Amino acid sequence: MSASVKSYAAVDLGASSGRVMVGRVGPDSLELSEAHRFVNRPVRVPEGLRWDILSLYGGVLDGLKAAGAHCGGALDSVGIDSWAVDYGLLDADGALLGNPVHYRDSRTEGVAQKVWATVPAPELYAATGLQYAPFNTLYQLVADELLGARRLLLVPDLLTYWLTGEQGTELTNASTTQLIDPRTRGWSYDIASRVGIDLGLFAPLRQPGDPAGLLRPEVLEETGLRGPVPVTAVGSHDTASAVAAVPASGERFAYICTGTWSLAGLELDAPVLTEESRAANFTNELGLDGTVRYLRNIMGLWLLQECVRVWGDPDLGELLSAAAEVPALRSVVDAGDAAFLAPGRMPERIAEACRASGQPVPGSPAEVTRCILDSLALAHRKAVEEAQRLADHPVDVVHVVGGGTRNALLCQLTADACGLPVVAGPTEAAALGNVLVQARAHGLVGDLASGRELLTRTQPLTRYEPRGDTARWREAQSRLTGA
Repeated sequence: MSASVKSYAAVDLGASSGRVMVGRVGPDSLELSEAHRFVNRPVRVPEGLRWDILSLYGGVLDGLKAAGAHCGGALDSVGIDSWAVDYGLLDADGALLGNPVHYRDSRTEGVAQKVWATVPAPELYAATGLQYAPFNTLYQLVADELLGARRLLLVPDLLTYWLTGEQGTELTNASTTQLIDPRTRGWSYDIASRVGIDLGLFAPLRQPGDPAGLLRPEVLEETGLRGPVPVTAVGSHDTASAVAAVPASGERFAYICTGTWSLAGLELDAPVLTEESRAANFTNELGLDGTVRYLRNIMGLWLLQECVRVWGDPDLGELLSAAAEVPALRSVVDAGDAAFLAPGRMPERIAEACRASGQPVPGSPAEVTRCILDSLALAHRKAVEEAQRLADHPVDVVHVVGGGTRNALLCQLTADACGLPVVAGPTEAAALGNVLVQARAHGLVGDLASGRELLTRTQPLTRYEPRGDTARWREAQSRLTGA
């Protein structure tokens, strides 16, 4: 391998699986390959729903070993990204006090209302810019007894600590806690003190690209890697890494990061903290190079994943082909409705929602699948339209990245609904964004724009042109809103 080409391990953890990818980056090249994939299976115990963090760490170690085998035992850096908001608590000796609580656990029910009694919701939004979600870290901390806790590490920071022995709090993920001021890009000490949260629990903030330590000797021995191997702080919120890998040119674009969730919105230079923005439930999370990810969380392919699980894992290709033959927009549901947040009985709950709104009730798996995909496309349309209006930021194209790029029907329906061309790809956007930040730390990639230009030249992309007019999508939206 050329000395000018470096190898990076991107640890990318999703809500249902984890993967370790190897990115090889040169002055004019970017290749990504999968070294190891493993299941992320939450566990329900008597006290609630928990992440099996030790199993995840084991998967990371296995993945680093496999990554090293891909590269002759040599890696130039490691970076970790994951889902947001969840955390592990450490005692005074740095030992984990228990498995991290899953964001879908019920412990935060009613907590937001208690917080708002102290800090009204409009005031909280004006200070932190974060959308309401019942699982925001702030609400989890108010619900948590924190007995014996001396340090709080968000999930990717916890795994980084176990790999290196060094503690830090990466900024893009910290911005999802509802404890960061998006204007200053630092902690909101006023909000924390008013709701009784000790910010001393958090390790010092790190920026994407900052060094995060070296792999410990024990990790090198277990993985067979030749040291020293640095760990680099990346955009450790997986959406931050995914947005960094949007292959866009200029500023007039929207993005949809698709997977278990759909995160639909814009990349801005400054947060939008208006009351109208809060009422529309848009969030202002921090991205690379001083950017703001102005977006809305939509339930995403979680709806289909849960249905497929209930149906016994049918062939997805056959299911999508059958769904494509179902009449369009026959029935739709609100894909952002918190009623769909919990697992279980998803086909029945979708049918119940259609029945309650007076629409035809989907019966077959193909009909339910078409209802889900039409509903997601409709939610994508609404988010893209409202984000443009609220931020006064028009767009000409929608970039779809992440796992949903494999779903050609969803991509085409999103183009149809938005009335804009959709460019789909890359699929492994979070891992590629992770790799790009590591490569930037080594001087192989320049600014955000140059990284995106490299992606455009090296990654497969598919373009979908909108079909028909958007009037039928407006009519479908009116069924949900009653307007």
